[in-house]
Amino acid sequence: MTNPILQTKGLEKIYENDGVPVHAVRGIDLDVFAEDFLVIAGPSGSGKTTLLNLLGALDTPSAGRVFFEGTDLSSKSKSELASLRLQRMGFIFQAYNLIPVLTALENIEFTMMLRGIDKAERHARAQAVMEELGIAELAHKRPNHMSGGQQQRVAIARAIVTDPAVVLADEPTANIDTATGKALLDLMERMNSEKHITFIFSSHDPQVIGRGKRLLCLRDGRIDSPRE
Repeated sequence: MTNPILQTKGLEKIYENDGVPVHAVRGIDLDVFAEDFLVIAGPSGSGKTTLLNLLGALDTPSAGRVFFEGTDLSSKSKSELASLRLQRMGFIFQAYNLIPVLTALENIEFTMMLRGIDKAERHARAQAVMEELGIAELAHKRPNHMSGGQQQRVAIARAIVTDPAVVLADEPTANIDTATGKALLDLMERMNSEKHITFIFSSHDPQVIGRGKRLLCLRDGRIDSPRE
């Protein structure tokens, strides 16, 4: 069997709330394989976003381990983890996290700039992905002049323009209407199929849950009932 691209073993995350320990994630063992389209579902407070952040090396476990392409992330320094996120991962945040002073084109180019890709190449790649996503007309608009759906498309473009191995999407349809959400999910399914990008979602949206090739249900930080 193919080795997992992401794997967790005994994963735990405990936060302190006024001195009281809160177990956000409890003993999760998970394998994510290349080209997965995995949805992490569950009610509010079930640990979805915490698990997604642990998988994306945005947070560190209290116990257990996360492996990316076979490497234990606990063995890496903060700078190495930052480089891993930059080079191998894409992120789509619920609040979009676009840089307000940059245009759509500049937001999409930003990660490539951090990678050191020259201006001509990153400009060409950003324009190409905007054409592919049907947002070329937004190139010179800033986020405050875009709708929620438009901002989310720009966020998706920024996440996939570098051809990452994995895209992690936190509640990607939470702030947009049903029709826009359907179009974005169609788009991400196409990226999964054509570009072989692995997608991991956290969501309680039935529309997202229904699209998952695999479903992982969380309740109180534990795996409830996985659907293969």
